[in-house]
Amino acid sequence: MQEDRDPVGVSGGCQCGAVRFRIGRLGKASICHCRMCQKAFGGLFAPLVEVEDVVWTRGERAIFHSSDTNWRGFCSACGTPLTYEHDGGIEIAIGALDDPDRAMPEVQVNARYRRRCFESLAALPEKPEAQREADERWNSSVVSHQHPDHDT
Repeated sequence: MQEDRDPVGVSGGCQCGAVRFRIGRLGKASICHCRMCQKAFGGLFAPLVEVEDVVWTRGERAIFHSSDTNWRGFCSACGTPLTYEHDGGIEIAIGALDDPDRAMPEVQVNARYRRRCFESLAALPEKPEAQREADERWNSSVVSHQHPDHDT
């Protein structure tokens, strides 16, 4: 289990900056393959990290009761998934952390629901070099309206 007790260093928020948080302690990080997580994240799985002592420092997350025992927190302004909550605790979306590398997944949850393509994703070829360079030029030209990965 990851031990991270630096509350100043573990922060995050949504992509528009309307909701921000600080975390007192990171726990075990996982990826969940269940269908509810796939839909909540609009992806193939949900990367989550158990947390303790989360403090909402800007704005409030909206809550969707995704089942009779679970809740999903998200930003009502930009839609960023933020939490998976249950009676036993709260997990934060790893991608919402300012430094997602602080929460490296250690385990897969609900693996029986993995999408068929999951096992082969890492083996997919990259674009040819010329196309990657064109993509990088395009990426460099884009002006992001997302909140920066730090408190402001």
